[in-house]
Amino acid sequence: MEETFKNFYDTLLDNLDSYNGEYAAFIDCGPNLFKLLCNLLEEDINLEIRRDICGAIAYYVAPMDVIPEQIYGPYGYIDDIYMSAFVLKKVAEEYGYEFIQSVWDTPDIDIKEVIAECYERSSEVLEEEDIKAILNYVGIK
Repeated sequence: MEETFKNFYDTLLDNLDSYNGEYAAFIDCGPNLFKLLCNLLEEDINLEIRRDICGAIAYYVAPMDVIPEQIYGPYGYIDDIYMSAFVLKKVAEEYGYEFIQSVWDTPDIDIKEVIAECYERSSEVLEEEDIKAILNYVGIK
């Protein structure tokens, strides 16, 4: 019998599928931000940005990050989303939002607005020491 395994993107979608909590509006962006980060690795980008993107991707799969999903459920993705938005803002500074939009799988949704909302909302929820710990976890200052 052949088994099929889900990729991590599909696992993220499943994990957040039924979440309707207070932060659902931006937590639901998590899987698509993860996929965007992965797609960006296929592009011609400089080494520093590539490392930051890899750090943000790795942060999603780290089992015991600053706010672990195993303990906090969907709320635990807030730090992952913050990390994604932080790195995507750096990508935008280097290459522009048009570049990111061209890699984004949902061209009818403005990625600049998604990144801004995710960054702003996650920053409102996280404590300053959480943000420092998140960036320190992957070595981004």
